[in-house]
Amino acid sequence: MSWFKKDPLQIIAFQGYGTDTHFYARGRALEDESIDLESQNIWHLIINTWKRFETDEIKNVGINIKLPNGKILKGQTDRDGYYKVEANLDELAKLANDEGWLPFELSYDDVNIKRTIQNDNRFPGEILIPSTKAQFGVASDIDDTILHTGVVSTLKWKVIYNSVFKHAKNRIPLEGAADFYHKLHRGASSKNANPIFYVSHSPWNLYRYLELFLKQNNFPKGPILLRSMSNLLKRKKQDEKPQKQKEILNLLKTYPDLPFILIGDSGEHDPDIYMEIAEDFPDRILAIYLRSVKHKKRMLRVKGLIENYKTTEVLLVESSDQAIKHAKEHGFIS
Repeated sequence: MSWFKKDPLQIIAFQGYGTDTHFYARGRALEDESIDLESQNIWHLIINTWKRFETDEIKNVGINIKLPNGKILKGQTDRDGYYKVEANLDELAKLANDEGWLPFELSYDDVNIKRTIQNDNRFPGEILIPSTKAQFGVASDIDDTILHTGVVSTLKWKVIYNSVFKHAKNRIPLEGAADFYHKLHRGASSKNANPIFYVSHSPWNLYRYLELFLKQNNFPKGPILLRSMSNLLKRKKQDEKPQKQKEILNLLKTYPDLPFILIGDSGEHDPDIYMEIAEDFPDRILAIYLRSVKHKKRMLRVKGLIENYKTTEVLLVESSDQAIKHAKEHGFIS
């Protein structure tokens, strides 16, 4: 007889992206700690934060991905429970809906596993295959770009407070941001279905929290691309690119015929990352929008950076209305 009931197993699929001929999915296998996404009780919020970061990973196990056409793809989790499954296939777009989302089903490869939720060993996932009608893609930061976070606060105390003591449903989006992103998603024809990718330096542990925030505040659905805690704590090599930069470069590589709009804030490293990307892909970056932050020293630095920058247009914006006006003038939105 066991004195302690073991938590059931789950597989969390991160919304990914692919093409008509390339499948690319990521996620994580974990014990289900029963995080309450609805409760706004302060004690529950603290416990939920602890559960998000004190994870029990399911290491080095096989997983299956079943596509709508019945095809099975095989993968395996690493020492932190993450999996990454890539495959070159044909006509994947035919399996997707009108918005380009291709659903699939995840399961543990070991049929003897009995600890999954309801013991059915079936977990949903999906990847985005951008529409052929897409005019451009959007890669957007999250913190202080669409979500009030406080990354420029002293010792980032606001980031800690907001992440621990505020429910995702109570987090405040920047005014007009959701409307701007929907306009970008619809594009100049209002039917372009331009893909939106949310790229952040936040850890994957906050994936469901951020997913709930975006859904609750009516942002366009799009892949959320974060980074692992091990990468967060690991000391980078001197010439190593930031994870956010790597993700955007991978998007540009995955969609070689798709130009991009980059959106971030002027508080930390977005200006440097985005301008370097534009230098490497001068014909692929249509515009860079940077949200102004309330930090005089950092704003002076960014203004100095962009003052004589000519590769692509960089716009410092105080509000979504400014960005919308610029996007209309340049034919990005109707």
